[in-house]
Amino acid sequence: MKLAFIVHTEYFTARVMQLLKGAEIDYYTRWEHAQGKGQGTEPHLGTGSFASTNAVMMIAFQDESKLEDLVRRITEANREITRPDDRIRLFQLPLDRIV
Repeated sequence: MKLAFIVHTEYFTARVMQLLKGAEIDYYTRWEHAQGKGQGTEPHLGTGSFASTNAVMMIAFQDESKLEDLVRRITEANREITRPDDRIRLFQLPLDRIV
């Protein structure tokens, strides 16, 4: 089992939801208006000239083939996003248990 966190600027929320639908994933936990700064990226703190924030999604995968499909879809989507700071990020972790 795996746990994935998807982090993206809120501007791309509709695109991320499209990716989930395409991968037949209809389960997640979502946090909006998340603030932060990635390594080598501009901050998304909701302030400044281009005030943006992030959204974070947590998804538990019992079927890892769905995760691999989502990774492929995100990789393809990121090819179309011109600014590296705006790319959709997926962080994958082992998941030991769901209760």
